[in-house]
Amino acid sequence: MPVPDRVAVLLDGEYLKKILAQKLRRFPTESDVMNEVRRTLEEPTLAGLTLYRIYYYTAEPFSGAAIHPLDGSRLDFAGTSIFSRNTQLIDRIENQPDVAVRRGTLVHQGWELGRAAVEELLAGRKQNVEAGDVVPKILQKGVDMRIGLDIAALALKRLVSVIVIVSGDSDLVPAMKLARREGLRVYLDALGNRHIRPELKKHADRIV
Repeated sequence: MPVPDRVAVLLDGEYLKKILAQKLRRFPTESDVMNEVRRTLEEPTLAGLTLYRIYYYTAEPFSGAAIHPLDGSRLDFAGTSIFSRNTQLIDRIENQPDVAVRRGTLVHQGWELGRAAVEELLAGRKQNVEAGDVVPKILQKGVDMRIGLDIAALALKRLVSVIVIVSGDSDLVPAMKLARREGLRVYLDALGNRHIRPELKKHADRIV
């Protein structure tokens, strides 16, 4: 069965948002995300390929509530600006042409010291932990699995000839290896991040 000259772009949403926020110094918009996709598709070796689909992987913003362990205040996550910004971003990306959003879940697993507080304590500039130093511990579940399943489906069903993975997550290596064994070319776009694991580069055919 011949493989069509098509390319799929797979976006690790949390990774993409983190890198864009660092570059832009603000929360990214759907235009920022789609601009990165366009930049990726301008890679010269992708010329002549038809875009099959853009997959955006993220988790539904956590909408529950929790009680702060130090001051006893109630935090309603659905009422925060983080919740509204992420909800709006997902909705707007999902309405872009040729985009499919794959959703994992967010789980609240207690509380932890924020990074700034840890640095202050280690440096000796802070002696006591205050309520503002403790932040919710939110973990993302199911996103890596969905990326891996889509990579496998694209490869085994021979839907595309090239996949471009925008991520820095080394958990995707087994799926990348499968795609290459099935004859796909696997491109990695780490968005300029130089601190990704070496095995990600090793199992990509090309770094965008």
